[in-house]
This record gives sequence, C-alpha cells and structure tokens, in this order.
Amino acid sequence: MDPKELENLISDYRWMKREVVRLDELVFRIGGTSGSERSFGVAQYGIEATMPKGSSIRSRAELDDLDNREKKLLKRLERYQSLIKFVEDVEDLIEEPKQQVIYSCMMEGLSYRAMGKHIGVSREQVRRIRDELINHLCQNCHLCQSWHYLKYQKQPV
Repeated sequence: MDPKELENLISDYRWMKREVVRLDELVFRIGGTSGSERSFGVAQYGIEATMPKGSSIRSRAELDDLDNREKKLLKRLERYQSLIKFVEDVEDLIEEPKQQVIYSCMMEGLSYRAMGKHIGVSREQVRRIRDELINHLCQNCHLCQSWHYLKYQKQPV
C-alpha cells in the first residue's frame, strides 16, 4: 500500500461519511419524505390508528426494481461504507497513544497546527509522528491485503 493512498483515504474520511448519509437518504427514502419530515408525535384516532403502517426502508423487491441511477448510487454507497469501515478498523492497529490521537485528528480533518496545539507539540513533531504512523501502517501485511481487496473490487462507473 502506498503511503500517499493511505493518507488521502484518511483525509477523505470526513466527506465520505457525509456522502454516505446523503446517499443513504437518497436510496432508502420512500414516498419523498425523509425521517426528519415525519411527525412522530401526532396521535391518530379512528380507522387510521388501526391501519398498518408501511416500513421506512425499502424491501428487497423494491431494491431489485431500482433504476440504473439508483443502482449506481447504491453501489457507491456500499463502496464508501466499506472504505469508511476500513479507515475505522485501521485505528485499532495503532498502539501508541500519540499516534492514535493524531490518527483521529487526521480523520477529523485537523491541520498540523491544530493537532500540535491539541497534543502540545510542534507542527514539525506532528508531521514526523504522522509520517511514522503512515509508514508503520503501510508495512502492516494484514492492512495491505485488506486494502488490495477493497481497491480491486469492481467499482461503479
């Protein structure tokens, strides 16, 4: 695994999380209303209270009937979810506390200066610790195998 690829993947973590939320809402929304637009606190009386309520997510049959655009969105959603899981699982491989903090700060998108202020070290030390961390992770065989699996999966167009 190339250190620059890993660094880019970690820095892309924030926008991928936001994109997963957006795609999830697009793909699994039914009837044009998202979960925030529903009114949960309104009591129903009479026959409406006894009628069955529809599910808030799409069934397998509905997912099979998606058009091409929605299928591409679903594939992209699954791809981003697997990349996010990969980035989050890498955090478990880090043993040194300062490296763990720097890794989580990288996932949050903080600058070297902000990381240094947070930890109490200079920008240059943050860069050095981050370089050591990235090189250590790139040499991990298990991590490389997982990355190659994710990288060479069939990607949506």
